[in-house]
Amino acid sequence: MSVTYAQGFSAAGVNAGISAKPDKKDLALVVNDGPLDAVAGVFTPNRFRAAPVRWTSASVADGHAKAVVLNSGGANACTGQAGYEQSSATAKAAAQLLGADANDIAVCSTGLIGELLPLKQILAGVQAAYGTLAAEDQAGVDASLAIMTTDTTPKTFTAQGTGYRIGGMVKGSGMIAPQLATMLCVITTDAVVSPGQLQAALGVAADRSFNRIDVDGCMSTNDTVLLMASGASQVEPDPKEFNDLVAQACASLARQIIGDAEGASHDVRITVFGAKSEDEALTCARAIAASNLLKCAIYGNDPNWGRVVSSLGTVPPERAVYDADEVDVAINGIKVCDGGKPGRDRSEVDMTPREVHIDVDLHAGGEQATVWTDDLTNDYVHINADYES
Repeated sequence: MSVTYAQGFSAAGVNAGISAKPDKKDLALVVNDGPLDAVAGVFTPNRFRAAPVRWTSASVADGHAKAVVLNSGGANACTGQAGYEQSSATAKAAAQLLGADANDIAVCSTGLIGELLPLKQILAGVQAAYGTLAAEDQAGVDASLAIMTTDTTPKTFTAQGTGYRIGGMVKGSGMIAPQLATMLCVITTDAVVSPGQLQAALGVAADRSFNRIDVDGCMSTNDTVLLMASGASQVEPDPKEFNDLVAQACASLARQIIGDAEGASHDVRITVFGAKSEDEALTCARAIAASNLLKCAIYGNDPNWGRVVSSLGTVPPERAVYDADEVDVAINGIKVCDGGKPGRDRSEVDMTPREVHIDVDLHAGGEQATVWTDDLTNDYVHINADYES
């Protein structure tokens, strides 16, 4: 199950011949069948935002969208006016089939930067996807398969609220950094929710999930997260429950990205405690997560806490207040750094689990934040050296 778990949505995923992988599904269509067509979105802050990001951020600005077309096999980024016209043409093709306005069609792309899409295949794929639209579980699965690039598995989410549902899908495996991630994400709900409510819920949820994962420190040009509401359940949800479920959806999908990070053999949870503010804790956690030296050490099953504190030490005092002589670091429950000096012997740390937990206590306050990352392996290098979508 995926985006079709929520009532009022149909989807399809087809092989349109866009991807370099000949038998891969590479174009998805998700349609909101109503009665509502509310939508919210968050997008990459990259200054080289791709054509589909520019198109979609404008199209959903009024809080309404009928459908979204997503393709893998090409990012349509850094392609100039011609690329923007391709996104426009894609939206117009879907709109004509659906009897909608092109400005109510979102477009998302992922893949290689700097090349135009094969528009003929894109438009044929939209036609084929429209012809196979369905509300069944398999249709949602097909859509989640079509948006994958270096992903090894589809990433989906479902949850039941009080009388309503939420479903979702995301793609993402590499080029993942705090400030979204290299991802396309569609979350659907059949609750009766206004565009303003959707945007507020999504903004908070994305900030605490997709903005707190880091595979390789690289920001994409194409990141897009859309939250769509059909209202088909006719249920107006409790605001807190709804916000919590959207947060759960984003957290689960973000965690699945880390679990499928390119070449990774460890998922790494970095939590910084004892900060004066959450922002300070987050700044410290992000600095640690960005260390390639730490990520390589973890790949070698080496609980090298020196890599943790040296990265922590790059955070300027004005960004985070702490005394280096009071900082503790624990790795998988073993305090290897005690007050800025050696604690228990790092040979006591069990590095065999898939998850590695790094806990840093600044002893400067009562706030905390968590960032997820992964290790850096030989396979990551090979995947990206040979990459073609």
